[in-house]
Amino acid sequence: MRVVLSGGGTGGHIYPAVAIARQCEAENPDSTFLYIGGTRGLESKLVPQENIPFQSIDITGFRRKLSFDNVKTVMRFLQGVRKAKKMLKEFKPDVVIGTGGYVCGPVVYAAAKLGIPSVIHEQNAIPGLTNKFLTRYVDTVAVSFEGSEKAFSGAKKVVYTGNPRATTVAQASRDRGFATLGVPMDSRVVLVVGGSRGAKAINKAMVDMAPMLAKLEDVHVVYVTGDSYFDETREAIRSSLGTMPNHLHVLPYVHNMPEVLACTSLIVNRAGASFLAEITSLGIPSILIPSPNVTNNHQEANARTLEGGGASLTMLEKDLTGQALYKAIAGIMNDEAARKRMAEASRKLGKPDAAEVLVSEIRRLAVGR
Repeated sequence: MRVVLSGGGTGGHIYPAVAIARQCEAENPDSTFLYIGGTRGLESKLVPQENIPFQSIDITGFRRKLSFDNVKTVMRFLQGVRKAKKMLKEFKPDVVIGTGGYVCGPVVYAAAKLGIPSVIHEQNAIPGLTNKFLTRYVDTVAVSFEGSEKAFSGAKKVVYTGNPRATTVAQASRDRGFATLGVPMDSRVVLVVGGSRGAKAINKAMVDMAPMLAKLEDVHVVYVTGDSYFDETREAIRSSLGTMPNHLHVLPYVHNMPEVLACTSLIVNRAGASFLAEITSLGIPSILIPSPNVTNNHQEANARTLEGGGASLTMLEKDLTGQALYKAIAGIMNDEAARKRMAEASRKLGKPDAAEVLVSEIRRLAVGR
């Protein structure tokens, strides 16, 4: 099967596409891929590291207020469609899958216009602008959250698949996670992550909270700052404490996040949809701090879904302080029965077979072409 993948901007769009590729390979080792991403997104770095052939087009998103930049965006879109059509004609895919981000617009639209079967996968509880636009053109819309099918009333077909990243994480090794962190096996690990690029507000809360962490018994706190925030955050914590204690591990980035998640007892994170799929696949309880700087406030909608299922606590960024975050963490880690109830609720919301379900739909379209 020949597959074109497209998704970009952040890891939340890229990693699900990679998960689809890995599932295709597992089911059909002869599968071949082309990833079409943006020239400016994280995909230009991450996808080649996964040994997936990568090509790019230049595309930006629309501004939500009147701006001449929107005229430039339309021009880039049209140019992107022309370039994508050329790439698709050369590669001759059986199916094209878009996993979100502006770059999917011209790629998936081009596929539809060329009569190539196409799928879009919506990670969030509230659909993004690009996927809303593409709904009328694609053969199938796949959704991550059960019940969000109604947001795509104009689609030819909508299926609830879950997020394919959940399948990747469900297979991760817990022992390798402990080894990566260098902490004793069966330690209680609290993982704090500000997203793939880090988050300034969470960094500040972490620095303020650092002196309080010694009060958590037998807990290792792992803080992932994001590359650009690492030096200043580590030095701020070291300056505050005078040293870096054994129970606190400050890292710029985690390259094998599935394994680290597999050994995590509680996670503090933004509420990006792919990450939520990962933690529910493993049954990890969470404290979610939705980013307020996303379209339609979709991260809060994602977080409230988990909170409503009893798997998570939601803390808005405007309420985030070191003291408030420590109180929330301590409340869960000092009550093992409550933590286990949240873990079980998280597991019930997970869909570890998501990649299998989505690839089954992809095969159906490819065979029926």
